[in-house]
Amino acid sequence: MSGSEGSSGHSAAGDGQLPQSTERDKKKEKARVSRTSQILWHAHQNDTAAVRKLLEEDPTLVRARDYDNRTPLHVAAIHGWIDVAKCLLEYEADVNAQDRWKNTPLADAEGAKRSGMIELLKSHGGLSYGQNGSHFEPRPVPPPLPNKCDWEIDPDELDFSNSTLVGKGSFGEIVKASWRGTPVAVKRILPSLSDDRLVIQDFRHEVNLLVKLRHPNIVQFLGAVTEKKPLMLITEYLRGGDLHQHLKGKGPLNPSTAVNFAMDIARGMAYLHSEPNVIIHRDLKPRNVLLVNTSADHLKVGDFGLSKLIRVQHSHDVYKLTGETGSYRYMAPEVFKHRKYDKKVDVFSFAMILYEMLEGEPPLSHYEPYEAARYVAEGHRPMFRAKGFIPELRESYGMRWIANRLCACYCSCLLDEVEYGYMAFLPELSLEIWDALSGKWQMANAKHTAKLFSEG
Repeated sequence: MSGSEGSSGHSAAGDGQLPQSTERDKKKEKARVSRTSQILWHAHQNDTAAVRKLLEEDPTLVRARDYDNRTPLHVAAIHGWIDVAKCLLEYEADVNAQDRWKNTPLADAEGAKRSGMIELLKSHGGLSYGQNGSHFEPRPVPPPLPNKCDWEIDPDELDFSNSTLVGKGSFGEIVKASWRGTPVAVKRILPSLSDDRLVIQDFRHEVNLLVKLRHPNIVQFLGAVTEKKPLMLITEYLRGGDLHQHLKGKGPLNPSTAVNFAMDIARGMAYLHSEPNVIIHRDLKPRNVLLVNTSADHLKVGDFGLSKLIRVQHSHDVYKLTGETGSYRYMAPEVFKHRKYDKKVDVFSFAMILYEMLEGEPPLSHYEPYEAARYVAEGHRPMFRAKGFIPELRESYGMRWIANRLCACYCSCLLDEVEYGYMAFLPELSLEIWDALSGKWQMANAKHTAKLFSEG
């Protein structure tokens, strides 16, 4: 009998049933990750009461870290939230904790010129290590800006003998080539346009932007050819192609994949939108989001030909930008209407991309791109038809969160703040949201077709 019971027990384990202790540990870890995100977010939102409540429940959260190793005190310091910082220090926050770039909270406060915060941190023994922080996501420690001689490439070093065409546009083409034995992507301006003053101006603008950028979710600039013709811009070559190609004909992505993709885009865009030098992409679309490799586990934002670098004083500034810039299908209504706009136009485009990943087809695919932009500018929005969007799923934490964020993005001209920072503070999305829903997703049927975000 005992042998039979032993055999039965072994069989159950072999069938994939985890020991109860393992399941409990897994649930505890998920809850821990969620609370970590919450305290970071509430610290960012200057919600002292919420921060205190979390610390009363779990004092160890004072040492929570995000994916850049920032603590809640880093977040409070950079924004100058004195009361939040006092609460964290009361719970013995490490005043000299260092993030991924070795910045301490005091270094961040000094970089943001938060005089009251600087005084508070120094009174608690704060020291200034590392580089200054920045809004939402600190930039990686910036190297000195390279001189032209550092990035000017001799065209004779570029090997086009086995080149392949990656893409083509009205101003030039992008080809895969080789530079010093390394595969690279080369944007080559058409020879017939190499003397066009406006084309040259736009080309130099893009080079000047790319020289400044260093982030894991931004396509890496390697150099340019500006002294000989044709003009060329050289970046890293990403083997996975662009997101448009990846999505084409696939149908809706697995929700966890869509969320992971969204996180990568959000991190890159949060970096671009960091103050004081805000970069508005203005043409964020699937073709300008690239997959690092064929396993599609990492995305980067690229193609900054239409981007604008804006120096701002306050995060709520509306920049005096007007004009029809970007791709119609992903265009924010304020751009289509030639109204003043700011960095939230990128959030709108991001929302459209996330919609496409979840829905399996471009937004308003039954309209031509220009007509789609006009339809959106008139106040209309796409509808979800994918079978996963049934009430059960939409009531879940994960789906409701995505819905709320998308809804905010779609109302981009009404927002006070961009939502990228919130996305970047939620690492648990890729860990837990769809884990509990995977069975329901597979069982979902197509009998429900609800208007986009009819529930709050």
